[in-house]
Amino acid sequence: MAIRLAIVDGHTLTRFGVSQLIAQHADIEIVAECASASEARAAVDELRPEVVTIDTALPDYDGLRLTREFRDADARLGIVVLTSHRENDLLFRAMEAGASAYVQKTAPVEEVLGAIRHAFVAPASFTATGLAEALARRRVAQERLALSPREMEVLGLLREGMSVPAIAAAMFIGQSTAKTYVARLYYKLGATNRTQALMTAMAQGLIRHDQLPPPGAGPVTASPEAVTADPAAGRLASHGRAGNRAGTWPPRRPPASCGRRRRAGLVAGRYRPRARGQRHVLQVPVR
Repeated sequence: MAIRLAIVDGHTLTRFGVSQLIAQHADIEIVAECASASEARAAVDELRPEVVTIDTALPDYDGLRLTREFRDADARLGIVVLTSHRENDLLFRAMEAGASAYVQKTAPVEEVLGAIRHAFVAPASFTATGLAEALARRRVAQERLALSPREMEVLGLLREGMSVPAIAAAMFIGQSTAKTYVARLYYKLGATNRTQALMTAMAQGLIRHDQLPPPGAGPVTASPEAVTADPAAGRLASHGRAGNRAGTWPPRRPPASCGRRRRAGLVAGRYRPRARGQRHVLQVPVR
């Protein structure tokens, strides 16, 4: 019985080339050729192929997200990811998305056919040429980075889109300490900004692609309540010039009567400067 195959690729020449390649082998039958993710969903629901080849770059959707959708919907469906890119992070993303095989479009014919047959026999397993070498490179990179638990926590908060004040409030540390952690993390990752740090961390396997914030999402800032909860911020507020001993935000202003009383005391009595550890003393003569 032939393997029922659906080809999902946005390029007409690629679909034609794969179909001509498959036509020479009797054990594989092409049941659908789809140019977009919407066509692929309809074909999979209607024709029920046993194996699907998916390009990572579709005109209307992300191929790896479509891979995750198909895997969540059917654990028995074989999924082969075809790509023209050579980045290791795509290989790991395909593996995390639930693909059965990962093949480059420049691979030999036998490798492409072997990936399709493997996906049909063992859809829940993953195979890719150079997988062992990619895993070894990622392990070496992780050992070289050697992020501390605190730095991993900062990386997770940066991944959620938090700003430095929000990170300080979430970790109950001062903003200067949070800036130090972020700068140290950037240095280890060889990055100069948040985007570079997240992309490098994703390439090294420290975070997954589906954990990144959605495109266009701005940084999460700390609310006044969160700033009040920060012990460092509370200490700064409690020792402010306004005399805010409760640690609230914004600091309260002293009542206007304080200045009038002090000026009246200077006129009516004698003002004695306080010693260390003592309060100001106002001596008023008894009449």
